[in-house]
Amino acid sequence: MREGEDVLIRAIRLTVWSVSLCLALMVGLLMVIVVPPQSRAIYDQRILPESNSNWMAPDSTAIPETPEGDLIRYGRELVAHTSVYLGPSGTIRPLSNGMNCQNCHLKAGKKTWGNNYAAVAATYPKFRARSGSVETVERRVNDCLERSLNGEALESGSRELSAFVAYIQWVGKDVPNQTTPEGSGIVDLPLLPVAANPQIGEVTYQRRCARCHGQDGAGVKKDAEEWLYPPLWGPESFNTAAGLYRLSRMAGFVKMNMPNDVGADSVQLSDEEAWNVAAFINTQPRPQKFFSGDWPDLSTKPFDYPFGPYADAFTETQHKLGPFAPIVSAKAKR
Repeated sequence: MREGEDVLIRAIRLTVWSVSLCLALMVGLLMVIVVPPQSRAIYDQRILPESNSNWMAPDSTAIPETPEGDLIRYGRELVAHTSVYLGPSGTIRPLSNGMNCQNCHLKAGKKTWGNNYAAVAATYPKFRARSGSVETVERRVNDCLERSLNGEALESGSRELSAFVAYIQWVGKDVPNQTTPEGSGIVDLPLLPVAANPQIGEVTYQRRCARCHGQDGAGVKKDAEEWLYPPLWGPESFNTAAGLYRLSRMAGFVKMNMPNDVGADSVQLSDEEAWNVAAFINTQPRPQKFFSGDWPDLSTKPFDYPFGPYADAFTETQHKLGPFAPIVSAKAKR
């Protein structure tokens, strides 16, 4: 009788072990099907980059009550409400597409990882490969007006251009010369091992972005002059020469700042979602603008610059959407 009980117990244990093994294999199989191997490592990266920065934007209430302070305050006003002064119905002159500088440089250029101005005063004038020349802050401001705001450059010596420069330099006034604090500009995301997918990105866009920017990406107006939520594509958005038209710039900007009702310590999109939604946004129609003098040395073109010619044999499509790792690797070997 005892021997029969032992056989029965062993049979039950074997059955339990077999069921457990089957369940484990099924879970593993589902992981393979649901999350492709090449995506698994980045599928749920919602952790912020480590930062040892102690940079904080200066308090605007501390701008001095002096003529110089007045110019800084005017510059802040121009950054925050560009369209009021320089938009299609601008009180100074009609110069831009109606977006505000702070639509891309969040919180008037003072938000961590929000395409801020932290390092501008400390690093300009500097050589920029895009123009192949040493550029001033004035040149950088006009670049943004012509590209991101799809407009025209301000005249050298104009009060508006001087005000932009005074404010931008004030924002970065406490940053040591030739240094770039963590949290400056736009974060660099890990590269996807595959091409970014606009179709998958559209799903994320409609689920997470359309509530503010509209299903058609046309944005929402606050009033006759300014956008509450700016257009992400279409005739009133940034043009193809803008920095955010590079996929890595748009993906990093989206990752750290969108949806825009979250803080810099509470990102909501994974890296993969950010790359894909950036691909969707940047494959939509927008104003076309090209500068023939851009990237005079082809070897210095960024891996994600979407227009040829290139110093390598990769296609324009791969430079636009990826995968980017082979491009970066080939460039490092040259």
